[in-house]
Amino acid sequence: MSKAFIAEVLQGSAELTGAAANRAAGDLMDAIVKHLKKEGKFTLPSFGTFTVRKTKARKGLNPRTGEAIKVKAGKTVRFKASPTLKKAV
Repeated sequence: MSKAFIAEVLQGSAELTGAAANRAAGDLMDAIVKHLKKEGKFTLPSFGTFTVRKTKARKGLNPRTGEAIKVKAGKTVRFKASPTLKKAV
């Protein structure tokens, strides 16, 4: 799924112009990111839940050279599909 796909769906559903639908899709994505940063969790009913999780620092391998490297601690976003979505797919 891409921003263009979301904009296309919004354009057809809400009878918006292409530019307005593109702005709305961008605003929607920005709002989701803002909410994830603030709350750490975002739920779309009947679709699923996005959660922010912390990752620990760890050792990794450079795939090109095989050299051991250190990977810093950070954050990642996880998605868990709702039972309704699982049944639909």
